[in-house]
Amino acid sequence: MRVAIVGGGIGGLATAASLHRHGIRSTVYEQASRFMEVGAGIVLAPNAARLIRRLGAGSFLDRLAVRLEAAWEFRRWEDGRVLSSENLTDRCRQLYGEETYTAHRADLLDALRRSVPAECLRLGKKCVRVQLDGDRVTLTFADEEVVVADIVIGADGVHSVLRSALTSLGQPTFSGLSAFRALVPAEAAPDFARRNVQTIWLGPDRHFVHYPISAGRYVNLVAIGPADGYTVESWSAAATVEELLAEFEGWDARVPDLILAANTPGRWALLDRAPLHKWTTGRATLLGDAAHPMFPFFAQGAAQAIEDAAVLARCLAEASDDPAGALLRYERLRRPRTTGIQLVSHDRARINHLHDGPDQAARDSALAKSDPLVASGWIYSYDPDVACDES
Repeated sequence: MRVAIVGGGIGGLATAASLHRHGIRSTVYEQASRFMEVGAGIVLAPNAARLIRRLGAGSFLDRLAVRLEAAWEFRRWEDGRVLSSENLTDRCRQLYGEETYTAHRADLLDALRRSVPAECLRLGKKCVRVQLDGDRVTLTFADEEVVVADIVIGADGVHSVLRSALTSLGQPTFSGLSAFRALVPAEAAPDFARRNVQTIWLGPDRHFVHYPISAGRYVNLVAIGPADGYTVESWSAAATVEELLAEFEGWDARVPDLILAANTPGRWALLDRAPLHKWTTGRATLLGDAAHPMFPFFAQGAAQAIEDAAVLARCLAEASDDPAGALLRYERLRRPRTTGIQLVSHDRARINHLHDGPDQAARDSALAKSDPLVASGWIYSYDPDVACDES
């Protein structure tokens, strides 16, 4: 089979690595002139970490990632009071057979790239047109090269060219939220931010997240709040430390202290996209953010792309004589799960941003009584091989 993967981000490279693991050769077409991951930190829950190890990239977790001692430490915005904290020491592995990590996205991308034969990677290839024609798919690139493939996988992100060719979709709407991200060198970060913990400060209309990455060399910051008319959806757009600081005026002094140590923040608007009812047409399908872009509140965007890759590779390996049927099986297995995670991530925005009052008090009380590690078991325990065996 001639398999073409459009997009060389985490989802695209995970797909190529998964296919290679099953003995299926593919070619990745990436529009950038070099492999790079804009952005900073990423949380790798057990469902992602176990698949990364299966792809032969486990040494990245041990060398460059940070093993968390608490994956969800919730704090109150005003005084930093701990609302809930889960102890991951030994428990995460006991429950799910794997740890939870944080890492720099660029390190993960490089680890996945090393799991793919170099001759399967083509850079500077921006896809501008897709044509479906029976048992083949034709891709046209900006440099006018034309590629014909038996199977095409669109892993080209939220602004996917493939998506518009495969499905009719409404225009995304602005969510009213925007996100900031920044890095703080560990030596400049306060002690509380260097712990191996993902901390989430909850407050009116916004929340603030921080955790260490890059083997502890940096602290990653992510903040989400009102967009106030900001409509740029680009991970390369920049903000200022002063703008980020203004978002958290009046919060516990530890939050602005950490922000003041940050480098230049990035900022992007969060667009709201309803789950798709169809990913696949003939010999072409979608994967990752191209298929199911989701709000970042459950830190599952990359994990779901890696799961997609594992299921897709398994389906193709088991039905090489019926590629179109394999793609439909892949969609049938994956769409209910990713839709469910899209929906709970969407609802989390409201829960995180409650104003002080009865609803906020009820939320904080529920956090104190709950066990997030167990409550999220339906996410963390998922195994693509088991899902395929049972289908």
